Amino acid sequence: MLTITQALHDQIVAHARKDHPDEACGVVAGPAGSDRPERFVPMLNAAMSPTFYEFDSGDLLKLYRELDDRDEEPVVIYHSHTATEAYPSRTDISYANEPGAHYVLVSTADTDSLGEFQFRSFRIQDGEVKEEEVKVVEAY
Repeated sequence: MLTITQALHDQIVAHARKDHPDEACGVVAGPAGSDRPERFVPMLNAAMSPTFYEFDSGDLLKLYRELDDRDEEPVVIYHSHTATEAYPSRTDISYANEPGAHYVLVSTADTDSLGEFQFRSFRIQDGEVKEEEVKVVEAY
């Protein structure tokens, strides 16, 4: 299960809405080994595409150096889908290289008549996708 604060949830959703119609992407870092998302790190979608996201390699290198310096790890890796449901594509699955991370997808398409977006979390390990419950809390 992913437990995330309302503030972080809202920041991820706001980023997805702001970058629409392109896919948004980013990370929520947390203390190494804690599984607790704490620090919102929006990233630039270097692909600038409505159907694909790609972290800028320079930004990604800078992020991982910063994570090492702060004894943090990527707890949540998020991106948005702009025209489809919030479920990992084959490309998303192939790029999932952080087995301990929660992969959050936000859909800015109204594919289910439940509103403007969906917010879902998945664990992706060895190409296997498992959806997990998301618990939104006021604080940890």
